[in-house]
Amino acid sequence: MTAESRPRKPRQRSTSRSGNAPQPADPTRDVAFDILCGVVENRRMLENSLSRSATDHHAPPRDRAAAHRLAAATLRHMGTLRTLLEPFLRKEPPEPVRVALMMGCAQLLFLETPPHAAVGTTVSLLRRRKLAPFAGLANAVLRKVADQGPALLEGLDQSRLNIPQWLWSSWNGLGRGVPRAIARGISHEAPLDITLRPGASAPEGGELLPNGSVRLPAGTRVTELPGYEAGAFWVQDAAATLPARLLNAQPGEHVADLCAAPGGKTAQLAATGAQVTAVEQNPNRLTRLRENIARLNYPVEVVEADATTWKPNVLQDAILLDAPCSATGTARRHPDVLWVKRPRDLTALVAGQDAMLEAAKAMLKPGGRLVYAVCSLQEEEGPARARAALAMGWQASPFTPEELPFLPEAITPEGWLRTHPGMWADKGSMDGFFAARFIRPAD
Repeated sequence: MTAESRPRKPRQRSTSRSGNAPQPADPTRDVAFDILCGVVENRRMLENSLSRSATDHHAPPRDRAAAHRLAAATLRHMGTLRTLLEPFLRKEPPEPVRVALMMGCAQLLFLETPPHAAVGTTVSLLRRRKLAPFAGLANAVLRKVADQGPALLEGLDQSRLNIPQWLWSSWNGLGRGVPRAIARGISHEAPLDITLRPGASAPEGGELLPNGSVRLPAGTRVTELPGYEAGAFWVQDAAATLPARLLNAQPGEHVADLCAAPGGKTAQLAATGAQVTAVEQNPNRLTRLRENIARLNYPVEVVEADATTWKPNVLQDAILLDAPCSATGTARRHPDVLWVKRPRDLTALVAGQDAMLEAAKAMLKPGGRLVYAVCSLQEEEGPARARAALAMGWQASPFTPEELPFLPEAITPEGWLRTHPGMWADKGSMDGFFAARFIRPAD
């Protein structure tokens, strides 16, 4: 039984049908509700709400993890949940009420929560949140959903419903059938991938992937794995290992990792014996970067700076630019991006990506190499930026299938890298990345 499905002993029982009596405390569902309202009503990213709400509700780590899982499951299936609720609602409820109903349905249909727990905790949630007039509605609707169960899902095109229209349309350019394959890859909780320090042993229960990553079951607590505190490995999706791999850093080379947090690619580069400088501007992400590099004990210089204006002390042999982007390729782990991002967001992101590509030329030796990467599935941030880089004067340095013998299908005809969550479906899928390699021509 999962943490979010386990009925809790109430501190105080409700003794009145009016909704005025105190309701049982339930940090898991309170935090999940805050997260989902933040996404749906304010386009606020899940992680931005999680810490604040967990603190407000005094949620211990177990409740925090359970809230994250409940919110993520609701977001993964949100299109389906909205659609199946429609026949049960004669009038449009306020959005927070709909959020609570979707949470209840997600527990019943996708998280195997016992019906009495899913229904009762949703009713209590509405009463705690001053939405008591809708408690009867929630009780009636969720009991019907519980009675009908998975039959409600029959005939629904869940893959199509769970992806916003603008994203589905944009992914059609990735190839026939790819949007549906991506949707299937996003529909389940992602496993945990770790990258081993050279010479380190894999934790028990891990599956060795073709790229060298070790994959552990979804829900694995990385901090509890043997070797974590000693810096034997770091968390990194299998697809996220590829850009640094393709930069091919060599021992002794001066290598810069721009926009380096949280530090997985930095660690990869440092493990080659290169002299690595990690550049990060965001203070919160910088703290996380420093913590990760300290745990791993790699000799990396960490610099707080804007990647568009930073000037290295010596020209670099190679640069990895993992640019800020829409992050639509990470929807397996962060399903909130599906519902938070909008097409108009791309304009500012693309401008920043171009500025970084232009600035990187002044950091690199003539003949030095650059790998540009984004964890995005969007044309504007991937292929269009690669073409823009060529127009800026960068020289193409195509990837070859021989460089990725375990994933040749990820190499495009142009010699770019393109992964998406439809790949490695039999292994648990992977994140979506785009990468392209360039050479700075001699002056």
